[in-house]
Amino acid sequence: MQGKRMKSNTKENKFIKNNNSKQTGRIKNNRSELISEEREDIIIGRNAVIEALKNDSRTIETLYISNNKLEGSINTIVGMAKEKKIIIKEVDKRKLDSMCDGETHQGVIAKVTPFKYSEVSDILDLAKERGESPFIVILDEVEDPHNLGSIARTAELFGVHGIIIPKRRSASVTATVYKSSVGAIEHVKVAKVTNLNATIDSLKEQGIWVYGADIRAEEYSYEVDYSGPCALIIGNEGRGISKLTVQKCDKLIKIPMVGKINSLNASVAGGIMMYEVLKGRLK
Repeated sequence: MQGKRMKSNTKENKFIKNNNSKQTGRIKNNRSELISEEREDIIIGRNAVIEALKNDSRTIETLYISNNKLEGSINTIVGMAKEKKIIIKEVDKRKLDSMCDGETHQGVIAKVTPFKYSEVSDILDLAKERGESPFIVILDEVEDPHNLGSIARTAELFGVHGIIIPKRRSASVTATVYKSSVGAIEHVKVAKVTNLNATIDSLKEQGIWVYGADIRAEEYSYEVDYSGPCALIIGNEGRGISKLTVQKCDKLIKIPMVGKINSLNASVAGGIMMYEVLKGRLK
Protein backbone atom coordinates (compact mmCIF):
# COMPACT_ATOMS: atom_id res chain seq x y z
CA MET A 1 0.00 0.00 0.00
CA GLN A 2 1.08 3.56 -0.60
CA GLY A 3 2.51 5.50 2.29
CA LYS A 4 2.40 9.19 3.06
CA ARG A 5 1.74 11.32 -0.02
CA MET A 6 4.87 13.03 -1.34
CA LYS A 7 5.23 15.61 -4.09
CA SER A 8 7.48 14.83 -7.04
CA ASN A 9 10.03 17.31 -8.40
CA THR A 10 8.91 17.22 -12.01
CA LYS A 11 9.77 20.55 -13.63
CA GLU A 12 12.57 19.16 -15.78
CA ASN A 13 10.74 16.06 -16.90
CA LYS A 14 9.84 15.45 -20.50
CA PHE A 15 6.93 13.35 -21.47
CA ILE A 16 6.08 10.15 -23.30
CA LYS A 17 5.89 10.82 -27.00
CA ASN A 18 5.01 8.65 -29.93
CA ASN A 19 5.26 8.35 -33.64
CA ASN A 20 1.53 8.09 -34.12
CA SER A 21 1.46 10.61 -36.97
CA LYS A 22 3.80 8.40 -39.00
CA GLN A 23 1.74 5.32 -38.26
CA THR A 24 -1.65 6.71 -39.24
CA GLY A 25 -0.88 9.63 -41.54
CA ARG A 26 -3.87 11.38 -39.97
CA ILE A 27 -2.33 13.80 -37.49
CA LYS A 28 -2.36 17.38 -38.75
CA ASN A 29 -1.59 20.77 -37.22
CA ASN A 30 -5.29 21.46 -36.82
CA ARG A 31 -6.04 17.99 -35.48
CA SER A 32 -8.06 19.23 -32.50
CA GLU A 33 -10.33 21.20 -34.85
CA LEU A 34 -10.90 18.12 -36.99
CA ILE A 35 -11.81 16.06 -33.93
CA SER A 36 -14.65 18.36 -32.96
CA GLU A 37 -16.23 17.90 -36.40
CA GLU A 38 -16.54 14.12 -36.11
CA ARG A 39 -20.07 12.85 -35.68
CA GLU A 40 -21.10 11.55 -32.30
CA ASP A 41 -24.51 10.31 -33.45
CA ILE A 42 -23.40 7.28 -35.50
CA ILE A 43 -21.70 3.96 -34.83
CA ILE A 44 -19.84 2.25 -37.66
CA GLY A 45 -18.48 -1.26 -38.13
CA ARG A 46 -20.05 -4.64 -37.39
CA ASN A 47 -18.53 -5.40 -33.98
CA ALA A 48 -19.21 -1.90 -32.67
CA VAL A 49 -22.84 -2.02 -33.84
CA ILE A 50 -23.35 -5.46 -32.29
CA GLU A 51 -22.11 -4.17 -28.92
CA ALA A 52 -24.43 -1.17 -29.21
CA LEU A 53 -27.36 -3.51 -29.91
CA LYS A 54 -26.48 -5.58 -26.84
CA ASN A 55 -26.24 -2.52 -24.60
CA ASP A 56 -29.31 -0.40 -23.86
CA SER A 57 -27.35 2.67 -22.73
CA ARG A 58 -27.95 4.36 -26.07
CA THR A 59 -31.02 4.33 -28.31
CA ILE A 60 -30.46 3.15 -31.87
CA GLU A 61 -32.85 5.18 -34.01
CA THR A 62 -32.11 3.69 -37.43
CA LEU A 63 -29.89 0.94 -38.80
CA TYR A 64 -28.41 1.53 -42.26
CA ILE A 65 -27.11 -1.54 -44.08
CA SER A 66 -25.62 -1.95 -47.54
CA ASN A 67 -27.97 -3.23 -50.23
CA ASN A 68 -25.17 -5.41 -51.55
CA LYS A 69 -25.23 -9.10 -50.66
CA LEU A 70 -23.70 -9.34 -47.20
CA GLU A 71 -23.17 -12.44 -45.12
CA GLY A 72 -21.92 -13.51 -41.70
CA SER A 73 -22.27 -11.09 -38.81
CA ILE A 74 -24.47 -8.72 -40.82
CA ASN A 75 -27.27 -11.27 -40.55
CA THR A 76 -26.78 -11.33 -36.77
CA ILE A 77 -27.04 -7.53 -36.71
CA VAL A 78 -30.25 -7.51 -38.77
CA GLY A 79 -31.76 -10.20 -36.55
CA MET A 80 -30.94 -8.30 -33.36
CA ALA A 81 -32.31 -5.07 -34.83
CA LYS A 82 -35.59 -6.75 -35.81
CA GLU A 83 -35.97 -8.17 -32.30
CA LYS A 84 -35.65 -4.66 -30.90
CA LYS A 85 -38.00 -3.30 -33.59
CA ILE A 86 -35.37 -0.91 -34.90
CA ILE A 87 -35.95 0.70 -38.31
CA ILE A 88 -33.70 -0.91 -40.92
CA LYS A 89 -32.89 0.89 -44.17
CA GLU A 90 -31.03 -0.68 -47.08
CA VAL A 91 -28.90 1.90 -48.87
CA ASP A 92 -26.10 1.86 -51.41
CA LYS A 93 -22.42 2.05 -50.47
CA ARG A 94 -22.15 5.71 -51.51
CA LYS A 95 -24.75 6.69 -48.91
CA LEU A 96 -22.86 4.83 -46.17
CA ASP A 97 -19.54 6.36 -47.29
CA SER A 98 -20.99 9.88 -47.13
CA MET A 99 -22.46 9.30 -43.66
CA CYS A 100 -19.12 8.38 -42.09
CA ASP A 101 -16.82 10.52 -44.24
CA GLY A 102 -15.13 7.57 -45.93
CA GLU A 103 -14.33 5.56 -42.77
CA THR A 104 -14.48 1.77 -43.17
CA HIS A 105 -18.06 0.91 -42.19
CA GLN A 106 -18.19 -2.79 -43.20
CA GLY A 107 -21.64 -2.28 -44.70
CA VAL A 108 -23.43 -1.11 -41.57
CA ILE A 109 -24.01 2.17 -39.72
CA ALA A 110 -26.27 2.75 -36.71
CA LYS A 111 -27.73 6.20 -36.07
CA VAL A 112 -27.88 6.64 -32.30
CA THR A 113 -28.57 9.13 -29.56
CA PRO A 114 -25.39 11.01 -28.53
CA PHE A 115 -23.00 9.29 -26.13
CA LYS A 116 -23.96 9.83 -22.49
CA TYR A 117 -20.93 10.90 -20.51
CA SER A 118 -20.60 9.97 -16.85
CA GLU A 119 -19.65 12.10 -13.87
CA VAL A 120 -16.39 11.46 -12.00
CA SER A 121 -18.54 10.49 -9.01
CA ASP A 122 -20.14 7.75 -11.14
CA ILE A 123 -16.69 6.23 -11.71
CA LEU A 124 -15.92 6.25 -8.00
CA ASP A 125 -19.35 4.81 -7.20
CA LEU A 126 -18.72 1.92 -9.60
CA ALA A 127 -15.49 1.04 -7.79
CA LYS A 128 -17.35 1.15 -4.48
CA GLU A 129 -20.12 -1.09 -5.83
CA ARG A 130 -17.54 -3.65 -6.89
CA GLY A 131 -15.73 -3.46 -3.57
CA GLU A 132 -12.51 -2.45 -5.34
CA SER A 133 -9.97 0.34 -4.99
CA PRO A 134 -10.63 2.96 -7.69
CA PHE A 135 -8.62 2.48 -10.88
CA ILE A 136 -8.95 5.50 -13.17
CA VAL A 137 -7.26 6.46 -16.44
CA ILE A 138 -6.83 10.19 -17.12
CA LEU A 139 -6.09 11.29 -20.69
CA ASP A 140 -4.35 14.65 -20.93
CA GLU A 141 -5.27 16.00 -24.38
CA VAL A 142 -5.13 12.68 -26.25
CA GLU A 143 -6.38 13.95 -29.59
CA ASP A 144 -6.49 10.96 -31.91
CA PRO A 145 -9.85 9.12 -31.67
CA HIS A 146 -8.10 5.88 -32.64
CA ASN A 147 -5.95 6.17 -29.51
CA LEU A 148 -8.98 6.93 -27.34
CA GLY A 149 -10.77 3.91 -28.78
CA SER A 150 -7.80 1.61 -28.24
CA ILE A 151 -7.30 2.86 -24.68
CA ALA A 152 -11.01 2.33 -23.92
CA ARG A 153 -10.80 -1.24 -25.24
CA THR A 154 -7.78 -2.00 -23.05
CA ALA A 155 -9.32 -0.23 -20.06
CA GLU A 156 -12.43 -2.40 -20.26
CA LEU A 157 -10.31 -5.57 -20.38
CA PHE A 158 -8.04 -4.58 -17.49
CA GLY A 159 -10.72 -3.52 -15.00
CA VAL A 160 -10.47 0.26 -15.21
CA HIS A 161 -13.48 1.85 -13.51
CA GLY A 162 -13.54 4.87 -15.79
CA ILE A 163 -11.70 7.26 -18.09
CA ILE A 164 -11.49 11.03 -17.57
CA ILE A 165 -10.92 13.39 -20.51
CA PRO A 166 -10.89 17.19 -20.76
CA LYS A 167 -13.63 19.00 -22.68
CA ARG A 168 -11.14 20.95 -24.78
CA ARG A 169 -8.29 19.73 -27.01
CA SER A 170 -9.27 16.09 -26.65
CA ALA A 171 -10.89 13.39 -28.74
CA SER A 172 -14.54 12.80 -27.85
CA VAL A 173 -16.56 9.61 -28.16
CA THR A 174 -17.25 9.51 -31.89
CA ALA A 175 -17.92 6.84 -34.51
CA THR A 176 -14.17 6.37 -34.94
CA VAL A 177 -13.75 5.77 -31.21
CA TYR A 178 -16.55 3.20 -31.25
CA LYS A 179 -14.96 1.32 -34.11
CA SER A 180 -11.43 1.49 -32.67
CA SER A 181 -12.68 0.19 -29.32
CA VAL A 182 -14.60 -2.62 -31.06
CA GLY A 183 -17.63 -1.52 -29.07
CA ALA A 184 -15.85 -1.66 -25.69
CA ILE A 185 -16.62 2.03 -25.15
CA GLU A 186 -20.21 0.93 -24.41
CA HIS A 187 -18.92 -0.77 -21.26
CA VAL A 188 -16.57 1.95 -19.98
CA LYS A 189 -17.60 5.07 -18.07
CA VAL A 190 -16.13 8.21 -19.62
CA ALA A 191 -16.26 11.53 -17.77
CA LYS A 192 -15.60 14.78 -19.64
CA VAL A 193 -14.43 17.56 -17.31
CA THR A 194 -13.92 21.30 -17.73
CA ASN A 195 -10.79 21.57 -15.57
CA LEU A 196 -8.58 18.48 -15.60
CA ASN A 197 -6.14 19.73 -12.96
CA ALA A 198 -8.92 20.68 -10.54
CA THR A 199 -10.35 17.19 -11.03
CA ILE A 200 -6.97 15.67 -10.22
CA ASP A 201 -6.78 17.75 -7.03
CA SER A 202 -10.22 16.49 -6.04
CA LEU A 203 -9.20 12.87 -6.62
CA LYS A 204 -6.07 13.33 -4.51
CA GLU A 205 -8.15 14.80 -1.69
CA GLN A 206 -10.17 11.57 -1.77
CA GLY A 207 -7.04 9.48 -1.24
CA ILE A 208 -6.34 8.51 -4.86
CA TRP A 209 -2.69 8.36 -5.87
CA VAL A 210 -1.89 9.89 -9.23
CA TYR A 211 0.79 8.36 -11.47
CA GLY A 212 2.08 10.06 -14.62
CA ALA A 213 3.61 8.16 -17.54
CA ASP A 214 6.92 9.95 -18.15
CA ILE A 215 9.99 8.73 -20.00
CA ARG A 216 12.31 10.68 -17.62
CA ALA A 217 10.86 9.09 -14.46
CA GLU A 218 13.22 7.38 -12.02
CA GLU A 219 10.94 4.42 -11.23
CA TYR A 220 9.87 1.73 -13.66
CA SER A 221 6.21 0.80 -13.99
CA TYR A 222 6.78 -2.70 -12.61
CA GLU A 223 8.39 -1.38 -9.41
CA VAL A 224 5.28 0.42 -8.14
CA ASP A 225 2.61 -0.89 -5.75
CA TYR A 226 -0.77 -0.17 -7.35
CA SER A 227 -2.89 -2.03 -4.80
CA GLY A 228 -4.45 1.15 -3.43
CA PRO A 229 -6.70 3.72 -5.15
CA CYS A 230 -4.88 5.05 -8.20
CA ALA A 231 -5.22 7.18 -11.31
CA LEU A 232 -2.93 6.80 -14.30
CA ILE A 233 -2.25 9.82 -16.55
CA ILE A 234 -1.43 9.31 -20.23
CA GLY A 235 -0.30 12.42 -22.11
CA ASN A 236 -0.79 13.92 -25.54
CA GLU A 237 0.55 12.01 -28.57
CA GLY A 238 3.25 14.59 -29.27
CA ARG A 239 3.69 16.75 -26.17
CA GLY A 240 3.13 14.22 -23.41
CA ILE A 241 1.62 15.36 -20.13
CA SER A 242 1.34 19.14 -19.82
CA LYS A 243 3.76 20.87 -17.44
CA LEU A 244 1.10 21.92 -14.95
CA THR A 245 -0.52 18.49 -14.93
CA VAL A 246 2.77 16.66 -14.45
CA GLN A 247 3.33 18.70 -11.29
CA LYS A 248 0.07 17.28 -9.94
CA CYS A 249 1.41 13.73 -10.12
CA ASP A 250 2.38 11.98 -6.91
CA LYS A 251 4.85 9.83 -8.81
CA LEU A 252 6.20 9.57 -12.34
CA ILE A 253 6.75 6.12 -13.82
CA LYS A 254 8.30 4.86 -17.02
CA ILE A 255 8.26 1.74 -19.16
CA PRO A 256 11.57 -0.12 -19.53
CA MET A 257 12.82 0.02 -23.14
CA VAL A 258 16.00 -1.36 -24.69
CA GLY A 259 15.50 -0.51 -28.37
CA LYS A 260 16.87 2.42 -30.34
CA ILE A 261 13.53 4.23 -30.45
CA ASN A 262 12.66 5.49 -26.97
CA SER A 263 9.01 6.36 -27.54
CA LEU A 264 5.69 4.51 -27.73
CA ASN A 265 2.28 5.16 -29.20
CA ALA A 266 0.00 6.67 -26.53
CA SER A 267 -2.42 3.75 -26.60
CA VAL A 268 0.40 1.18 -26.44
CA ALA A 269 2.04 2.97 -23.50
CA GLY A 270 -1.31 3.20 -21.77
CA GLY A 271 -1.95 -0.50 -22.33
CA ILE A 272 1.36 -1.49 -20.77
CA MET A 273 0.74 0.74 -17.75
CA MET A 274 -2.80 -0.57 -17.26
CA TYR A 275 -1.51 -4.13 -17.40
CA GLU A 276 1.00 -3.36 -14.65
CA VAL A 277 -1.80 -2.06 -12.43
CA LEU A 278 -3.94 -5.15 -13.05
CA LYS A 279 -0.99 -7.50 -12.55
CA GLY A 280 -0.16 -5.85 -9.23
CA ARG A 281 -3.75 -6.16 -8.04
CA LEU A 282 -3.95 -9.86 -8.95
CA LYS A 283 -1.04 -10.83 -6.68
